[in-house]
Amino acid sequence: MKKEEIHLGDWQRIILGNAPGEYMVEVVLRTLLIYVVLLVFIRLLGKRMGAQLTITEMAVMLTLGAIVAVPMQIPDRGLLPAMVLLGTVLLLQRGVNLLALKNRKVEVVVQSDVSLLLKDGVLNTEEMKKMGISHEQAFAHLRSKDVLHLGELRRVYLESGGHFSVFRFPEPRPGLSVLPEADDRLHKEEHRASDLSACQHCGTVEPAARARTSCRSCGHKEWTSAVVTNEPVHA
Repeated sequence: MKKEEIHLGDWQRIILGNAPGEYMVEVVLRTLLIYVVLLVFIRLLGKRMGAQLTITEMAVMLTLGAIVAVPMQIPDRGLLPAMVLLGTVLLLQRGVNLLALKNRKVEVVVQSDVSLLLKDGVLNTEEMKKMGISHEQAFAHLRSKDVLHLGELRRVYLESGGHFSVFRFPEPRPGLSVLPEADDRLHKEEHRASDLSACQHCGTVEPAARARTSCRSCGHKEWTSAVVTNEPVHA
């Protein structure tokens, strides 16, 4: 389109474009057809596409958007090239999954690996830093799983799909609270150990008398009273 043909007051062009009005009916038909094809395509990709996505699956979904946008909106583009591209993406995804199934190294490269974020109530702050996860992000995920403090947890893994897997102790230990600092009301309801302190950076629990020194796990010096649970927390 030439520069001199563009005018701010040309509302017909802005709203409908330069295509004839009949093309709106064609857009609807194209969209319906592509929608049906996408449903079949995603079904062929497998049930994983309906769950949390891995890196490769996210790449496939973004590619799908780029492929189907053109034939739905541009009148001089046919549907067949898009179908060929969708088939190519399907074969590529199936091929990558097959390689990942046969080779552990390929699986780690294309889908990443599991990360240990917490062990025995103590955060693995180096791994969190490597994964780009802040304390508040980690605590938010734990709160969504009804965790009140880190002493409840034996292990926390960040899976390759991006979700957290949580394993609890049968009997909770004292630990660092994961409740928001601004929620004073809930903090007042917590049971605190007068003789134990928890590192505010990693959750390491020490006797209160030793809390004046640097944390043996992370080196930080900020401490708070450890939270204790009166009743066992069940998974």
